[in-house]
Amino acid sequence: MSDMSSHRITVRIPEPLGQRLRHRSRIKGQTESDLVREALENYLGQSAKERSAYELAQEAGLIGSVKRAPKDLSTHRRHFEGFGKRGYGKTK
Repeated sequence: MSDMSSHRITVRIPEPLGQRLRHRSRIKGQTESDLVREALENYLGQSAKERSAYELAQEAGLIGSVKRAPKDLSTHRRHFEGFGKRGYGKTK
């Protein structure tokens, strides 16, 4: 953040919210300021950096969420046979 111009504000928050912020800061290894900036960017819909589809899926908890799937599901071409064709994925 030191290389970009910044605007300092002071915000008062209830103690329980402050405790949650400190706790999350320790867990994620980020400063409280970084977490507040990230939350504001998400809330206001203007992210400081573009995120890839992979990063968004990871944040949403979608990466690794399929149980008992082949480890090469996203990379082996045999799993893509018929993909994009009419009726793909329908059970018979």
